[in-house]
Amino acid sequence: MKLGAKCAILTLVAGCVCWAADDAAFSGFNPGNLVVSRSVYTGDASTVTVGQKLPPNCPATAKCPTGTATDNGAYPAAGSTNNVWNNDKVDGSFGITSPIFLDQVTPDGTKINTLAIPTSLIVTSFSSKSEIALNLSPDGGTITFMGYLAPPNTLDTSNSNTPGVVDPTNPVAAANYRAVAQVYASGAIQITNTNAYSGNNGRAAIQANGYFYTVGNSNNGGGTPDDVVASTGVQIVVPGEVSTAASAGTHPVGNFSITQLTDPSTGAPYASDKAGKDNNFRGLTIFNNTLYITKGSGSNGVNTVYQVGNSQSLPTVATAASAPISILPGFPTTLARNADATNPFGIWFADAKTLYVADEGDGTVANAATSQASGLQKWSKVNGTWQLDYVLQTGLGLGVQYSIPNYPTALNPATDGLRNITGRVNGDGTVTIWAVTSTVSSNGDQGADPNKLVVVTDLLANHDPAVAAQEPFTTILSAGYGEVLRGVSFTPGTTEHHRRGSR
Repeated sequence: MKLGAKCAILTLVAGCVCWAADDAAFSGFNPGNLVVSRSVYTGDASTVTVGQKLPPNCPATAKCPTGTATDNGAYPAAGSTNNVWNNDKVDGSFGITSPIFLDQVTPDGTKINTLAIPTSLIVTSFSSKSEIALNLSPDGGTITFMGYLAPPNTLDTSNSNTPGVVDPTNPVAAANYRAVAQVYASGAIQITNTNAYSGNNGRAAIQANGYFYTVGNSNNGGGTPDDVVASTGVQIVVPGEVSTAASAGTHPVGNFSITQLTDPSTGAPYASDKAGKDNNFRGLTIFNNTLYITKGSGSNGVNTVYQVGNSQSLPTVATAASAPISILPGFPTTLARNADATNPFGIWFADAKTLYVADEGDGTVANAATSQASGLQKWSKVNGTWQLDYVLQTGLGLGVQYSIPNYPTALNPATDGLRNITGRVNGDGTVTIWAVTSTVSSNGDQGADPNKLVVVTDLLANHDPAVAAQEPFTTILSAGYGEVLRGVSFTPGTTEHHRRGSR
């Protein structure tokens, strides 16, 4: 990558279009194929040393963990008791940055080629399960994802501050820009940095209306500084706009609070949560020029599906602050802290009256095989209200362990549900949906588990759970040793025409 170092510098001062397709095996994306985002662990024993302080740079102004590293930086291997992810138990901010790869595959999972994203441009945090979701722009021109401007194999970047939004109570004192990567069909990449999501991670981005619409979370400290709160939730990132330490460059879109809802036990509005934490969003899509998002983690707010702004009107920088964020009629309003809360992740509209929602499960090994919500939920809109038709689970093997070559059998994961999804309406009255699985295991951080890409075909007009139970998922890709799969999208250059077909 001859331009890597040059472009890495430019991303800090301006939007930069960089060619990343040095590999002769990558000749561009072809319409109608899929792109799967993947990360590979590149650390080794020296990345973390037993007994070192974690986080390594906790400031005196923060509440610092007292434990030290229990395991070195080596990835868990068969025959070894070392597991780098056990360090998550002593450092709740623990993570290690790693490179990003975009695999182009056919709809049946046959690999075509890989675009290796230069680490000089952007990286992800290997065990952060909600990162590098992929979204195709409504016009089909580009796919987008989020990451960090940081070297590979650095610790705790996913909980670092951003340079322009610094929380002194954050135990991770490092400062790293979050960034949006925009990828074209040719393999060209544009990076735009942002000060959004200080103290946490940006999860997903989609390009439309001249902007990037992004979702994520912020705050990793004990306080709630106003600028940290303003860096969370839904944001507009302006392509090519420069964020610096002196110019925050955040454009928050709306705000949701449980005080907007009535507590059925009292008849009064709920008491407020910690500022900003109700906006811990992670999935998004645009349908009919309307932005939709999900929340499915954390103990604050409501885990459900939301509409951002007014119907058929995407927010702008000028209207962002006043944009309403509201729960879709019929979707759950149960507080996230309640035992019956669900865990929505990716979303995909088949049409104006049919919405598929991926639910990743609650991350508890004992619940994986019995959950009635995890998997792929099908919702139908009836007289203006959404209702749940059924949950597709057949073939997922929920709660059933599977093995990975060279991986410790004691850490064998099981599928817990689904994360990011994309879909296609077929000409025969069916839809095909591709999904990245979530996992449960005894790993120190389940986000580091090797997972899968699965596919299912559903009869669009069906509303009968008995019929849906006969529609099985099939595994078409599996992450190998030291790998994780994160996002799935159609290739840049794919138009609505290319997304339609028969399977």
